[in-house]
Amino acid sequence: MRPRTIALILSAVMLAVVSAPGSPAADRSQDGRPNIVFIMSDDHAAHAISAYGSRVNRTPNIDRLAREGMLMANVFATNSICTPSRAAILTGQYSHVNGVTVFNRFDSSRLTVAQLLQRAGYYTGMIGKWHLGSDPVGFDRWDILPGQGRYVDPVFYTASSETTYTGRYVTDITTDLGIDFLRKRPRSPTR
Repeated sequence: MRPRTIALILSAVMLAVVSAPGSPAADRSQDGRPNIVFIMSDDHAAHAISAYGSRVNRTPNIDRLAREGMLMANVFATNSICTPSRAAILTGQYSHVNGVTVFNRFDSSRLTVAQLLQRAGYYTGMIGKWHLGSDPVGFDRWDILPGQGRYVDPVFYTASSETTYTGRYVTDITTDLGIDFLRKRPRSPTR
């Protein structure tokens, strides 16, 4: 039996990973529970996405996700600043409760959705912009940009290393790392 997989991916570029034909993200686990790929784009307003009616941009891969997955039409952010918003999504708590009200450090001793999904048998990953000032917890694998990250020649941190991708753009690296995570995830139960 293959373990369920979740990838918490914080970058708009990761849409190419889940929308690619034959992507492992499209598979369901053998126990019938869905694999989950959560994508949070940074500074990406709804009016920039054609699935939400944009007349300026055409976003065919996002539109496909909306058609084949879920399009949320009535969603509200409890904090529209990126760092507190990430902390609120991870914890399910308002910013004044989880302690991340501005661009301050996330208390990684707090229980997160990633930890709960791990406990439920999901293999979890975080690829892209973290920007919470602490190491990710509850993730089996993580490749994150330090701080805001650099667009050209980006540096990515993992639990055990730091890699600079010279001559490359952050969008391409994030996509490659996301695809690598999905392809290399365990295919048999690990928990």
